[in-house]
Amino acid sequence: MMRANTADRRRGVCGERLGWVHGAGAAGRRARGMSGWVLGAAAAGFLACCPALAGPRVVARRPPMGWNSWDAYGKTLTEAQFRANVRWMAKHLRRYGWRYAVIDAGWSVPAGGARAGVLRIDRYGRYLPAPDRFPSAAGARGFGPLAHYVHSLGLKFGIHIMRGIPKEAVRANLPIAGSPFHARQAADLNAPCSWDPNNDGVADNAAGQAYYDSILRLYARWHVDFIKVDCISSRPYAAADIRMLAHAVRAAGRPMVISLSPGPTPLDKLAQLRRDANMWRISNDVWDVWRSKSAFPQGVANQFGRLARWAPLARPGHWPDADMLAIGYLGPHPGYGRARWTRLTHAEQRSYMTLWCIARSPLMIGANLTRMNRWTLSLLDNRAVIAVDQDATDDHQVLARHRFVVWMSRPQRGGGWYLAAFNLADRARTLKLPWRALSLPGRRYRRRDLWRRRSLGVATALRVRLAPHGAALYRVWRHAAPHQ
Repeated sequence: MMRANTADRRRGVCGERLGWVHGAGAAGRRARGMSGWVLGAAAAGFLACCPALAGPRVVARRPPMGWNSWDAYGKTLTEAQFRANVRWMAKHLRRYGWRYAVIDAGWSVPAGGARAGVLRIDRYGRYLPAPDRFPSAAGARGFGPLAHYVHSLGLKFGIHIMRGIPKEAVRANLPIAGSPFHARQAADLNAPCSWDPNNDGVADNAAGQAYYDSILRLYARWHVDFIKVDCISSRPYAAADIRMLAHAVRAAGRPMVISLSPGPTPLDKLAQLRRDANMWRISNDVWDVWRSKSAFPQGVANQFGRLARWAPLARPGHWPDADMLAIGYLGPHPGYGRARWTRLTHAEQRSYMTLWCIARSPLMIGANLTRMNRWTLSLLDNRAVIAVDQDATDDHQVLARHRFVVWMSRPQRGGGWYLAAFNLADRARTLKLPWRALSLPGRRYRRRDLWRRRSLGVATALRVRLAPHGAALYRVWRHAAPHQ
């Protein structure tokens, strides 16, 4: 049944009344208070036409860096666990550029798991955090208090959402906040997500746009900085939903990173991706395996060919996303498999981070930060390695032969080149190449090993011994190293 609390008397943006719906049977009671829809529509249109007043529009000038809860907590994350991870990130990683703290799927699911009709939605058909897992969200406050906490630590706050509109909202034909429409007008019953039993599709019409506008206004009121939108960029690619969500973000007047998931996103959709998204997944989920022969999960080695195709197409604000970093402790309830330390070897983890950085993928940590060990931290607090991801240009694969792979990019400051070498074989091997094989002029180059944080002197060729599935990452200069 539908129940309203005292927060229903309050009005939010565009005259919306806040409340919630719990369980089935909501069709018997209709929400009131639609008089604000004209004001809401006018305000959204005004902001959309006046971006200077709506706030800055360029976000993710560099690949976003942060932490996501899925790999360690799945759908079980609590507010206390989230706060603990955020505190750790603020204390130990913020200084290195790690900024976004993202709550992944299932935040409207009560403790103990989802059952039919118990997902939390408000009287306008919008998901709300389950208050037994996120106590600060009680009283229809939503994620506003938690976002405030994250911001107080100098970080940014993100959430996961699913494409679509809740089936419960459609069954009850709830009104859409800030509009004259109702949920059935916004629903496309022929386009649900194939793996999500809770949502119907959203129609490509005015009512559908109004629904997406309403949820993004809510997220703007919660001060959300990042939305990871699931079931949208493959199987099938939902072009209309991507367009409508991007419009809704612009109309909401708060800059938010739009991250599309899962992949593989079609390469021929690049024009829309550059217009309507900041990140898009290039594959299905990557977990802690080196190479996979199945569609799910994908492994680190499976990403080499994909990144070689996608990385040269990245632009500031628009980044191909190779997926999260399944390193460290993945528990207590990971989104895949049992709780465990990552199954990747140290060499494979270093290759993982090296490839993501040289290809300039977004960097989202999957580890439980409260169980951090020294090795995992060494992958995350190396400023020189992070700079390869954050401050380079012209990243591209230059060689893939005999199971050796070499990538290069150009630092934006200080001259020289970044160079990453990978051994995809199952045994240790030595790679030796003259500089000209990498299209580098001259015969003598000064090198610095970025992982080991030491200078290696001058060499007349690239020569490196690589562990099985191992990598090396250098900065090389034809002449003297730049001033530090």
